[in-house]
Order: sequence, then C-alpha cells, then structure tokens
Amino acid sequence: MTTEKNIWDDEAISSVEPTTTPTKKKTTKAITVERQSTEFDLEGLMTDFPTAKELERFVFDQTGVVLNLKGRANKLKYQTAMDVLNGSEVDPAFLGTDNPYVDKVDMVPIEDLKPVPKRDDSLPNPEEIQNLFYSPLVPHPVEEYRSRGKKCHCMFRKYKTGAISYEILGPLEQVAHGEKIDKYGRTRPEIYKWVDPRTGEQTVQREDGTLTPIGRRLRSMMQAMRVNKSSQWDVWIDREFGTLNQDAISNPWDLSKGT
Repeated sequence: MTTEKNIWDDEAISSVEPTTTPTKKKTTKAITVERQSTEFDLEGLMTDFPTAKELERFVFDQTGVVLNLKGRANKLKYQTAMDVLNGSEVDPAFLGTDNPYVDKVDMVPIEDLKPVPKRDDSLPNPEEIQNLFYSPLVPHPVEEYRSRGKKCHCMFRKYKTGAISYEILGPLEQVAHGEKIDKYGRTRPEIYKWVDPRTGEQTVQREDGTLTPIGRRLRSMMQAMRVNKSSQWDVWIDREFGTLNQDAISNPWDLSKGT
C-alpha cells in the first residue's frame, strides 16, 4: 500500500458525595416508589443483606430504584432501604445513578479527552468568514493511521480580510493500550486512550497573503486535488467572489451603498 505524504511533519516544515444531613434546602422532589410490601423490616434486612452493596442490589431487584448507601450509618442505611421497599418517600440524597451490579473495579478506565487546542489569536473574528470548505480526504496526521490510508476531517475557512485557516475536526477514536488479567482470569486492556487529531482553528494564510509553514504544505496538497482544469484550493478555498448587490446593478457609482 502506498504511504501518504506526511504534510504534518514539523521537521519538513521547520465528585463529592452528598451528606446524610443536607444543610441546603433541596429543590429536587423526593422519590416515591410504587408500594411493594409492608412485610420488610430492619431486622430481616440487616440479617439477609450485611453489606451496602448487597442491600443496594436487593432494593434494585425489587423496585428498580438505585440507592447510594455506602458509608451511611447502619440504622439510616437500612431504614432508607426499608422505606423504598415499603413504598415510602425517599430523600434524593440517598439516590444513586450507577447500576449496583456493575463493579467499577472491573471496568477498563478511559483516558480523559483533552480539550480542543486554542484558536489562533491572530485570526479575524468568526463573523468575518467569507466561505467554508470541508474535506474528508486530508491525510491523517498520526503516522500509523496515515500509513493505513486513514483520512482526517478538515475544515478550511476564508475570511473577508484574505486570511485562511484550517481546523482538523476528527475523527476521535478509542484505542486499547496494554493488557491486564482481571480477577476472573480474563485478559483485558489496561486503559483506553484517545486518538485525537483535533487542532483547533489555525492560520494557513495571513491577511497579507503570506503562508504559514503548514499553510504552504496544505496549499500544495489541495492544489494537487483537481476540479476540472483547476484545483480545490483555487475553486473552493482561496476563492474570490463578491456578494450580489442589487443596487449596484442599477447604479454602480454610489459608493455610500457599499460594495
């Protein structure tokens, strides 16, 4: 397979858990579950479900309600569970969101996604954009992906001042890294990391018409992509056109009416 030319080569360029006694007035309404039974009591729950996890799972099985009981005082913990089972109102502070059967220890962690790089400060105000051109055919900046023929999604913007920018929008992809044996003897990844080619909006051509180093390479690439007898760069990116002004058609001499 032919390896894509690397236009991105720099060398070539040169939570806090809520407390049991909230101090603020709650705006969330208490949850009332459909009445299940009045036969549940504290002694029975404490005998059959000695841990918070077992108690949470039992309540979930019986009612579908997710509770957050870890770290609570025993009496409060079992009283809350009994209230849910018996159809009484429940303080939202004791409600959870995660399925109690899912053990986070067994889950493969996912690397935090980094924020999009900052937009180039030298670019004009976005309100000054003249035209946009989106291309899904730009070679991927990551060598491994580029060698496999992968492309990235690139947006070109031209401004009324003559400045031109590019921005890689994606795609984002999660990739498994490392191997680990879990408690069940199964092999799993140590972590999922992001392949994130996003660049934020960066300058290709300055307002004076000069090109940045990456701009020269991007222009060469886009000029090689033909549109009839011209190129994508000339036809879709560095295009010149004026806004149709109906008044100018009838009187082109009145400069007070704008261009």
